[in-house]
Amino acid sequence: MMVLIVVLLVLWLITAVIGFAFKGLVWLAIVGIVLFAGTAVIGFVRRRAVRR
Repeated sequence: MMVLIVVLLVLWLITAVIGFAFKGLVWLAIVGIVLFAGTAVIGFVRRRAVRR
């Protein structure tokens, strides 16, 4: 499960970088950042729940 979360985090990070690299794709960067943050929070919560 953690591998999937790490892969998604990398994918969202690449999406955000591409969005900032091209002028017309700033919306893509914003979507990438939002998805990155959401995936990071979900991963953190699930990882903490597994430890209990």
